[in-house]
Amino acid sequence: MILNRQKTVRLATRSLARFLQKIQRELKLQKVEVSVAFVSDAEIAGWNRSYRKNKGPTDVLSFPAHAQKNRVRMTRAYKKAAKSANRKRDAPTGRDKEILGDIAIAPATARRYAKKNQRSLQDELHILMLHGVLHLMGYDHESDNGQMNRIEHRLRRRLRLA
Repeated sequence: MILNRQKTVRLATRSLARFLQKIQRELKLQKVEVSVAFVSDAEIAGWNRSYRKNKGPTDVLSFPAHAQKNRVRMTRAYKKAAKSANRKRDAPTGRDKEILGDIAIAPATARRYAKKNQRSLQDELHILMLHGVLHLMGYDHESDNGQMNRIEHRLRRRLRLA
């Protein structure tokens, strides 16, 4: 699900929703729910301060639906771990969906980083969505000796991202 809660940067939310589905297909996460909220710099700065003790806005924050005891090792291992996840009833279809978590992205910050990295805003947002989903799966680039980075770059190539 895509939510646009900011007004600073114009977004093509349908295109972003399609790309989120593409990420989920690539990672075999079609049966899980991921929410991506596009928020203002002020809102993400508040969350960055509250949850990470960092000052100022950041480009992306991930909020897993539950704490995983062990970091997930790619999607095959994730399927097993996800069985203990919170469940949400999908009213129109009656199917149960695993809730993987929520991602917050600040498009204004992303636009600055895109310019700095010589990428389009669309590519930057797609990269941030992929990055956020990997965090929801349990990967942590700050403590995994480069594992998340290697996986993310391999997926970027497959998804044709800069």
